Amino acid sequence: MDQIQIAVAGLGGRGLHWIHLLQKIRGYRIVAICDPDKRLHEAAIGSLEKPSDVKVYSDYSDVLADKRVDAVALVVRCQEQGALAAQALEAGKHVNAEVPAAHSIDDCWKIVLAAERTGKVYHLAEQVRYWGFIEAWRALIARGDIGRPVLCEGEYYHFAGGFFLAKDKSGQWIPFDEISKMKDRALQWGAHMPPIHYLPHELSPMLKVLDDRVTEVVAMSTPSPSFACDVLPCPDLQMALMKTEKGTVLRMSTSFTCRMPHGQYHWYYVKGTHGIVESPRGEHEKFKFWQAGSQMRHAAEVDWTFARQDGPREALGSGHGDVDYYVHAAFRDALLHGKQPEMDLYTAMDTAAPAILAAESIAKGSAPMKVPDFRPGPNRKRGEKPRA
Repeated sequence: MDQIQIAVAGLGGRGLHWIHLLQKIRGYRIVAICDPDKRLHEAAIGSLEKPSDVKVYSDYSDVLADKRVDAVALVVRCQEQGALAAQALEAGKHVNAEVPAAHSIDDCWKIVLAAERTGKVYHLAEQVRYWGFIEAWRALIARGDIGRPVLCEGEYYHFAGGFFLAKDKSGQWIPFDEISKMKDRALQWGAHMPPIHYLPHELSPMLKVLDDRVTEVVAMSTPSPSFACDVLPCPDLQMALMKTEKGTVLRMSTSFTCRMPHGQYHWYYVKGTHGIVESPRGEHEKFKFWQAGSQMRHAAEVDWTFARQDGPREALGSGHGDVDYYVHAAFRDALLHGKQPEMDLYTAMDTAAPAILAAESIAKGSAPMKVPDFRPGPNRKRGEKPRA
């Protein structure tokens, strides 16, 4: 294979963005697009450089039956997205999937077992782990510059403004302040999804920095329905406490209905036994670094960046500080050159499972939950379900 013939499943805003990127990045050829909502087909077709070469499907099973399709770009936001990924793997298609990977532990296992049995590549397109400062922090912590990490924090507070929460009967997204007034609204999966499920953009980069995985989680939530919009069943904020295999404590939280200052979506902090690193709270701040024994009384401002300073020209303008490119390059290189992606099958599950179990902890009155290791081991052979 010298080119990946790929189908894009899911033609919303992110799907259109992926179509744009896949036509710019070497190694891809779009041969099919799919969405059950036919109203989205026109815009997707209009974004194709060679629409006559591309099949248009409404039924996902038709994509999986198309023998020209080597891989599926799964750009969906729905409760079944993990099962859809497993279904594609079982059909012999490689999968590059938008976050989050799945919404149940059962679907996580379906993905793992399907990938192991078929030998097909499953890749989670979590791009934040490629930010420039994440690379810098990983190297800094590996050198021991702040000692042994004992606390890691992450927040994703992204006011959705109605996007992915509710649509009107024409299929248009309803502005947040109008949702409660609309009688013909259709609440989308985002309105029902536990916010803590959407932790990949905090958990993935921090686990990369720590070179670690979560083993235990407990969580709490504000009440349901939302305080900010009482017709939404989702709570406004959920927070998880986690412990890693190496003994670091993590505090992670998410919210989509609380308004925030402009640009203040992500925040990260790592405390070591001999220092700290911290990301900006907003666009007016800089990164901070403090190290014991270095004659520093206060944390110093550091000019780390979100955008990579070593990125190829292909990455420029790809989105999220030029790092959207990396998830597609990693998937391409895995398929065409056999290169192990840093977000491999098991790393993807390390990102998905703690968030899913955090929601289960909340549902069980903040009960502590053990996080499984999805890698083959003494209790599980490759391609087989774990023994009880």
